[in-house]
Amino acid sequence: FSPHIWFTALSLMLINLNSFLWTIRRDPPAYLFGTIHVPYTRVWDFVPQNSKAAFQASSSVYFELDLTNPSTISGLANCQLLPHGENLQDVLPQDLYHRLKRHLEYVRLMLPHWMTPDQRGKGLYADYLFNAIAGNWERKRPVWVMLMVNSLTETDVRSRGVPVLDLHLAQEAERMKKGTGAVERVEEQCHPLNGLNFSQVLFALNQTLLQHESLRAGSWQAPYTTEDLIKHYNCGDLNAVIFNHDSSQLPNFINTTLPPHEQVTAQEIDRYFRQELIYKRNERMGKRVMALLRENTDKSFFFAFGAGSQINSMVPFSVLLLL
Repeated sequence: FSPHIWFTALSLMLINLNSFLWTIRRDPPAYLFGTIHVPYTRVWDFVPQNSKAAFQASSSVYFELDLTNPSTISGLANCQLLPHGENLQDVLPQDLYHRLKRHLEYVRLMLPHWMTPDQRGKGLYADYLFNAIAGNWERKRPVWVMLMVNSLTETDVRSRGVPVLDLHLAQEAERMKKGTGAVERVEEQCHPLNGLNFSQVLFALNQTLLQHESLRAGSWQAPYTTEDLIKHYNCGDLNAVIFNHDSSQLPNFINTTLPPHEQVTAQEIDRYFRQELIYKRNERMGKRVMALLRENTDKSFFFAFGAGSQINSMVPFSVLLLL
């Protein structure tokens, strides 16, 4: 079997059942389920029974990363930090740094108004929430600050405090005493982001701030929101454009208003992340899935991976044909 020969999709089954579940044909069966990185309460009631039954029936549940493992969380935090004790102010152009600081001050000011009554009822405070999302931001690499800025919107803040779907499944698997594991290592998720060259990082952070500054001014509207993502997921819509927003968690920098040389930079960044975060990653994960299935022929598996990376793969990551 060659991992380059990706698999025949049961597209009609997928769409008719309004499900992001693919079957891996073996005995016992195994499953691949496409998740979404939003609070599970926003989508769980729409996950079809066939997906829930497959989860219940599987003895082992595998994720991209083990988000219940403290060393995974620690590793993700450490890989975001600037090396050699540097601070963001030391590496960013002064104007960009001050714009970033002003935007974060705006977010801190708005947080009490963005929070939900339910969040307050659980004892969450605005300062706690800000520190949970943006704490230690001055020590982070600019590319991770860019992602942080994108998670500091009213919609995303209002969803804090509820596990995302992946984490909910991991917690349920542990509660049901299923075997759990991961097919990726922390450094494999970190290195592609940290590998973007510095001029591209500065371009990306600047564009991100411009978008959020325009949102604040009311002169720009994001083409795809988290609400759009949830709606398409709940409807079982395999819209690659929408789901790319979730899979990479990166803003779309390519637009016709950019001058030609900036459009080139935006396209280079898009190609780099598509190659590193989708194509290479899918191939690596596919090989590890195959190895697990071959080494554990008597076990039933449920693989829960982000739907975006599967849908955006050049070849669908769907039904595995074990030859």
